[in-house]
Amino acid sequence: MSHFEFRLDSLLKLRQAECQRRRAEVEEAFRAQQQLSEQIGQTRREIDEMRQRSLADAAPGRIDVARLSNAQRYQQVLRGQLLSLSQQQSQWVVELEERRLALVEADRQLRVLEKLRDRHLRVHQGEQQRREIKALDEVAAHQRHARA
Repeated sequence: MSHFEFRLDSLLKLRQAECQRRRAEVEEAFRAQQQLSEQIGQTRREIDEMRQRSLADAAPGRIDVARLSNAQRYQQVLRGQLLSLSQQQSQWVVELEERRLALVEADRQLRVLEKLRDRHLRVHQGEQQRREIKALDEVAAHQRHARA
């Protein structure tokens, strides 16, 4: 029995590596987006905490103007960070979608080659089976002639 060898095996291996690379890129973008979401949530919580402290500090009685002023500046800094994080997250959403589409295309190209390989393998196996049947028929024909 002859060994099956797919002529485009090296291209198939390249496509498999491409799919793995694209999958890793999608995972990287997804992780970056998750980290940004966590940072956004943390920043929002910190802004809320500062707002609550400011309200508590503004209660009737003695007001520390310097502390209140510092708290307001810090809230502005946090709002700036929140805006920056939100913009980064928007960019990662676009990047994730682009990477996901690249993975889908790489996967499609890989499946095309795998189907071609499978088709060639079935043809090879069919030809091999026909050769084996032909060889068995010849042996049977020789045995019939030898008995006769």
